Amino acid sequence: MKFSEMSYRRPDMEDVKKQLQDLTDRFKAAADYASAKNIFMEKETLDKHVDTQQTLAKVRHDIDTRDTFYDEEVKFWSAAAPELKEYQQMWTSAMLNSPFRADFEAEYGKLMFQNEEMSLKTFSPEIIGELQKENDLVQEYRKLIASAQIPFENGVYTLSQLTPFKSDPDDERRLAAWKADGQWFKENQKEMDRLYDELVHLRDTMGRKLGYDGYTELGYYRMQRNCYTKADVEKFRAAVVKYLVPVADSIYREQAKRLGKEYPMNFADNALEFRSGNARPDGTPDDILAQGRKFYDELSPETSEFFRTMLDGELLDVLSTEGKAGGGYCTSIPDHNVPFIFANFNGTQHDVEVVTHEAGHAFAAWMNRDRVPMEYVWPSLEACEVHSMSMEFFAWNWAEGFFGKDTRKFFYTHLAGALTFIPYGTMVDHFQHVVYEKPDMTPGQRHDVWKELLGVYMPWMRLDGEIPFYADAEGWQRQHHIYTSPFYYIDYCLAQTVALQFWAKIQKDPKAAWERYMAYTKQGGSAVFTELLQNAGLDNPFEESCLKDVCAAARQWLDSFDLQGIV
Repeated sequence: MKFSEMSYRRPDMEDVKKQLQDLTDRFKAAADYASAKNIFMEKETLDKHVDTQQTLAKVRHDIDTRDTFYDEEVKFWSAAAPELKEYQQMWTSAMLNSPFRADFEAEYGKLMFQNEEMSLKTFSPEIIGELQKENDLVQEYRKLIASAQIPFENGVYTLSQLTPFKSDPDDERRLAAWKADGQWFKENQKEMDRLYDELVHLRDTMGRKLGYDGYTELGYYRMQRNCYTKADVEKFRAAVVKYLVPVADSIYREQAKRLGKEYPMNFADNALEFRSGNARPDGTPDDILAQGRKFYDELSPETSEFFRTMLDGELLDVLSTEGKAGGGYCTSIPDHNVPFIFANFNGTQHDVEVVTHEAGHAFAAWMNRDRVPMEYVWPSLEACEVHSMSMEFFAWNWAEGFFGKDTRKFFYTHLAGALTFIPYGTMVDHFQHVVYEKPDMTPGQRHDVWKELLGVYMPWMRLDGEIPFYADAEGWQRQHHIYTSPFYYIDYCLAQTVALQFWAKIQKDPKAAWERYMAYTKQGGSAVFTELLQNAGLDNPFEESCLKDVCAAARQWLDSFDLQGIV
């Protein structure tokens, strides 16, 4: 079935609550495991249907945030989803206390119970109001970002549409684009300050109502941190500063030399990797999707079937259009057993990475689409990001079809970008830990924290006020995860460290690397992150030696890569 043909109908929430209550009561009264399992499968079917309807509403709203029907549906789900949590938790308690728990563990593993125990720590009926308000505030932020209309030269652009100008080879034009972008954020900063301040205090209140000392511990439970702690993350951040920041710093120093700029450079100059321009896709969006089909057809039989299903089913919405929400993501539509990719093509290298990165997520979901319970389709988020970031590197052998004459530029900037991203992503995580430890900071104090962390993690950025918002150390407000998904961003950094392991293996033996990737991917969400890695023979990024080794291998490759003839 094509995406356009999928039926959306708002569920009757009172009826859903009654069904959940009935399933829980019958489950408690089950006389044997066979009966309990049948009821468990009924619950799976109900969850899939409810999740499908919520997902369809969200995606169709994101495709056009001006659509009044789906705008109302998203508002409905913002209020309804938290109310269902109380009934979901009744079911969870019944599962955890079931006399057949050992039977379920024998068939489906212990992780589902470990995760359910964690989910109990994230909710009480006492915070339903706060959860609903959180959803509303997040939606306000999303709509604000999607509403951007930025005058530039002879046109008006969304934030995504303006992006190509921010890496234009012409210094004056590129700087002007950054200033236009930054000026829009400056003009809307008061509203963004208000939204974030309310979100921080709201989340802090939820944490305290649930018995925690603020939000951080609750945030870790909500992010399903089921195999590592805050101390492990702090250890990883220290390794980033020790091993990766120097590598990234050297990359930007070399970039400044290529561009004929003084180091440190401003944000606009840091965005230009080569004087002749950054690597850009060779062709139209249709050409990129066609090359994506060739890549997946030739990579493996599984990826071929997967990507053709995505194309035939209209399961990619990738063009940047007016009113479309920013960013990109992959999600699942459980009733139809398919993933869906939402993105914003903008004529940059990012467009190819949508076809590899987001499709990496989608392929993993496709491979595990029949898993029971439904939560095993996806692992925890840092484990999910391994699928996507690693798939980007597997596409290297097909890069010429995506980039043509810019292929060599792409190789260099893709690897360099993977390395320089990790300090930024780690800084985002560090910033959030400080914010939730000190929820009463003023907006100005939060900007000061960001400025201090920029000096630690990104010393190559010049903070001189030349570019509004960015050069004033306020750019964290454009990172939507900080508003919408607190503590998410470190997942990208951990995953990128693993993806760099795959990159190194691909250089030696692509076939063996793919076999290891499949060994990792086929596990779905049946194990915790560190176990998924161990089962696939991959190193744990929390071990200092892991980051040290991948940095050394990548730096050696970059230092020896021939850039002759590229200006």
